[in-house]
Amino acid sequence: MAYDVRIAGTDLHFACDSQQNILDAALKAGIEMPYSCRKGVCGNCAGGIAAGEVQCPPPGDAAEPGQYLFCQCLPMGDLEIVPTAWHRIDPAARKTFSVKVYRNTLAAADVSVLQLRLAAGQRARFKAGQYLQVALPDGSRRSYSMANPPHESDTLQLHIRHVPGGQFTQIVPQLKAGDVLEVELPFGNFELREESAAPMLCVVGGTGFAPVKSLLDDLVKKGIRRAVTLIWGGRDRGGLYLMPAVERWKKTLPGFTFIPAVEDAADAQALGGFHGRVDDAVRAHHSSLDGHEVYCCGAPPMVTAVKKACIEERGLDPHHFFSDVFVPGPAAR
Repeated sequence: MAYDVRIAGTDLHFACDSQQNILDAALKAGIEMPYSCRKGVCGNCAGGIAAGEVQCPPPGDAAEPGQYLFCQCLPMGDLEIVPTAWHRIDPAARKTFSVKVYRNTLAAADVSVLQLRLAAGQRARFKAGQYLQVALPDGSRRSYSMANPPHESDTLQLHIRHVPGGQFTQIVPQLKAGDVLEVELPFGNFELREESAAPMLCVVGGTGFAPVKSLLDDLVKKGIRRAVTLIWGGRDRGGLYLMPAVERWKKTLPGFTFIPAVEDAADAQALGGFHGRVDDAVRAHHSSLDGHEVYCCGAPPMVTAVKKACIEERGLDPHHFFSDVFVPGPAAR
């Protein structure tokens, strides 16, 4: 049975089946609300219910009291919802491509940089910071952010951490030039707010660097001048696997500051960086984040810790914290 879901304060509404979550129904109808993991972990899709009842598991720490995770909520009748934001999208803009491996580089002991090339004449349309899904032979999918900027539209660059026992990551090191993968894109709304001139703080852990690389390369291409601080965390200096990109931004982005945050004390000293976690680096280098925007990417515990440091301890406007949470396992479809 389908129910009617209305966005509070508007005439906009869409149908949602009783066995379909609210986020998926909205996306199917061409209405995009904030989201990232689609697994009830990141909390990006949290919003309010002004009228009606829903069936969903407790959100835990992923949402504030009184909020619901729309990626987990099933309607029990007609609803009126209060998302933090929304806009119309074209569902037909998402495309499936057969792409060929062009280059496969081991950038660190546990990270592959995979370069994919589209067929001649094809172009992939996406926004900096968005991600794609790789289709596997068993029908499951895995999500990876595009690390290249949108103007490099005939190629796709993925930064893939090797997860022990991972169904896809365990075969990534064996992929060679000419191998074919099926991908669908774009997904996600982790993207630059181009209308803003606020200072940007980018906080990433490991391969959370990938979507921020896309954002910053896009800034360079568009000639956008904003103060940018990048905090990139890793266990040791090997985890900061693409330093040439950082060196390039130092030359091409006016007001760019780089802070490596490394847990190995000797490597932190050698890099002239911060010894410790990225959330502690935020606290050490920023007494206030009032008037800033924060773009944060990485594993759920890291993003949660950074969000707490920024909003609760350094005065960041909660609406100016943008995150992409990397959750292992099959992608939500």
